[in-house]
Parts: sequence; structure tokens; C-alpha cells
Amino acid sequence: MDHEPPLEQRYRVLAEIARASHFTWREAVRRRCPETDPREVVLEMWEITGVRTAEAYLRRLDPEGDVARQVAASIVWSSRCMGEDARLLPGEREGEWLVRHDACPWHRWHEEQGLLDEDRPGCDRWFQTVVRTVNERLGTRLSVETLSALPDGDGCCLRLIRNHP
Repeated sequence: MDHEPPLEQRYRVLAEIARASHFTWREAVRRRCPETDPREVVLEMWEITGVRTAEAYLRRLDPEGDVARQVAASIVWSSRCMGEDARLLPGEREGEWLVRHDACPWHRWHEEQGLLDEDRPGCDRWFQTVVRTVNERLGTRLSVETLSALPDGDGCCLRLIRNHP
């Protein structure tokens, strides 16, 4: 190659490499540890990732502000950074925020790999762990609920993050 591809193109390729790596290590676990259910390892990976993601978010959260909104906005921001389609929407009540993904490359990868049954559980574990970790560190009472999910055949993934005063 004689020329450098544009930064945006390099980023998209890097994001796809990161997702490909996830499925590659999953296959390595399946081969090297046949007695281990790879799905359990995947869920553990998403739990660890959720803790570490929450720790990163916590460095920027204002505990005196609307923490539910800040967590939802952080998730949208990091989702967009990974090339996902994500939006922050207000919920029906005060202290409720929606995270909406209309398309997600993780969903596409799970579908292509024949692992669609791991898609929603992995995401759910990640969301739950992020919220639980924030609650543990800040003493907040946030919850997260999956209202719809692409892997379930819905038109989007929609998660409600709610503050319980």
C-alpha cells in the first residue's frame, strides 16, 4: 500500500477487527476448553467489561446531577464511538431515559456467526453490570430494563434507565 487510508476508514476497520477478535477468542475457548460452555465465558467477559466501563463513566459523572441521564448519555456516546447507531431519548417520567439502537454491528456479527442467542444476554449483562457498578459506587438506585431488542426480532434495541428516588 502506497497511501494511508483516511482516518475514518481506518477507524471502521479497527472497530470491525475488535468485534472479529471477540468471536475469535470465543472460538479459542470452545476449542481449548471443551468442557466449558463458551456462553458462560462470554457472559463473564461482558460482566468484566461492564465493571470497567462503569469505572470509566464514573470518572466523568456528577453525583449531584441526573445520574440516570448521565449514564444513558455515556452509553450512547460510547456506542457511537464503536460505530453503533445510538440515541438518547427522554422517558415518560422524570428520571427516566431511553437508550435506543436502531442498528448494531454486534447484532450483525452474532447473526452471521450463528450465535444470535448470545447477543441479547451479553448486552443485557453489560447494561446491568454498568448500572449495578454505578449504584454500588455512588449509592444511587438506578435500574435498567430492556424494552425491545433486535435479536428478539424487534425493530430496535430500547433500554430504559430509571432513577428510583
